[in-house]
Formats: sequence, C-alpha cells, structure tokens
Amino acid sequence: VQTHYLGILNFFNNRATNAAAESFNAKVKSFRNALRGVRDVEFFLFRLAKIYA
Repeated sequence: VQTHYLGILNFFNNRATNAAAESFNAKVKSFRNALRGVRDVEFFLFRLAKIYA
C-alpha cells in the first residue's frame, strides 16, 4: 500500500483510473493477434495508426 498510495489517493481525489489505457492496450493486442505473421512492420504500424488514431 505504501508503494502505491499516490495512485490510490489520485483515484479518490480525481476519480481518475487507467481504464482507458487498459482498453487501448487490449485493442492493440487483439489487432496484433489478427495480423500475426505479417513481416512488414511499417505496414503494421501504418494500419494500427489508421484504425486506432
């Protein structure tokens, strides 16, 4: 608790969570699984930016 007390207090003061970041991370992981085997990294990043940007 002592390690994370600032984050805990931030939630109670501002009602701020990291749910948006976790959701975006899940979307990126799903997209990465859908394009498994793609060797062109630039194309992958281009598609990722166009869909989720």
